[in-house]
Amino acid sequence: MSYLGVGVSPGNVPVSRGTNLRVLDRRVRLAELVLRCLICCLGVLAAVLVGTDTQVKEIFSIQKKARFTDMKALVFLVAANVIAATYSLVQGVRCVVGMVKGSALFSRPLAWVIFSGDQMMAYLTVSAVAAAAQSAAFAKLGQPDLQWMKICNMYGKFCNQVGEGIASAMLVSASMVVLSCISAFSLFRLYGGDRDKDGARW
Repeated sequence: MSYLGVGVSPGNVPVSRGTNLRVLDRRVRLAELVLRCLICCLGVLAAVLVGTDTQVKEIFSIQKKARFTDMKALVFLVAANVIAATYSLVQGVRCVVGMVKGSALFSRPLAWVIFSGDQMMAYLTVSAVAAAAQSAAFAKLGQPDLQWMKICNMYGKFCNQVGEGIASAMLVSASMVVLSCISAFSLFRLYGGDRDKDGARW
C-alpha cells in the first residue's frame, strides 16, 4: 500500500522508496569513484615501477642490462595498467560530473557501455597479472627441467622492483573485479522497475 510515493512496511512504518534509492545511488557512486581513483593511482604506480626498472650486471667483463622489455609478460603488464589507469581516470571524471550535477540513475545504454568497459578492463588486468606472475615465478625459481636458470639470483634489485609492480597490479585487478560487480549491480537494478510494473499489473 502506498500514498504519495511513500511505501508502508509490514510494521506500518512509513518508508520513502525514492529517498532510499537516492541514498543507495549516492553510496554506489561514491564507492565507484573511490575504486576508480584507487585503480588510476595504483595502475600508474605499477606501470612506473615495472617500466622504469633496470639493472646492469657485469658477466665475464660483459655488461648485461635487464629491462622490462626483455619479458613480453612485463610489457603486457605495463600496457594493461596504463590502459586501466587511463580508463579509470575518464570514468572517474564522469562520476564526479554526475555527482556534481546530482543526476540519479543513468540511462540503460550508458549503463551497458560502462558495464562492458569494466568487464573488459577486469579481464585485461587479471590476465596481465597472471602472465606476469608466471614469468616472475620462472625468473625467481627457474626451471631445471628446461635448464632455465634463476635470473633473480643475478638481478636481485630488478626482480624486487618488478615484484612491487606486480603487487600493485594485483590490487588493480582485484579492484577492477569489484568495480565490475558494482557496474553490473548498477546496470541490472535499472530493470527492477520493469518487474515492479509487471507485478503491479497483476
